[in-house]
Amino acid sequence: MALHLIKLCVGVDSIADLQRSVDRRIGKGAGGPELEQIHSTRMMPKRADEILDGGSLYWVIKGSVQVRQRILELRPLSGADGLKRCGIVLEPVLHPVRPVPRRVFQGWRYLPADDAPPDLSADAAEDVPPELMAQLVSLGLA
Repeated sequence: MALHLIKLCVGVDSIADLQRSVDRRIGKGAGGPELEQIHSTRMMPKRADEILDGGSLYWVIKGSVQVRQRILELRPLSGADGLKRCGIVLEPVLHPVRPVPRRVFQGWRYLPADDAPPDLSADAAEDVPPELMAQLVSLGLA
């Protein structure tokens, strides 16, 4: 069974905002070539084999898990400061999920498949404005 990661999406206000960031990073819309989307993090997961068996990175946006991206590869990187890092290579497709409130934490955490929120249909994700979805989540109704 796949194991997932969960991480805060800092500086992003909505799924649409994250999509613009992904598009900008991989060169879509700029006439440039499509590049990989790699999220750099400090620690390499010790359970990499389980993550690469169909795992996703679940993003916490504005206090709730809202979207996921499939993890394609975990790549060792070395920063300009000489520190070892992990490059999480992500599929540049966002999959909205049923919002679930999540408190602030540092770094990433493992997310067992049984605890991962289910995907939403594309129509359901687009029908509810982000502000309303945040209120529904805070009330425990979404």
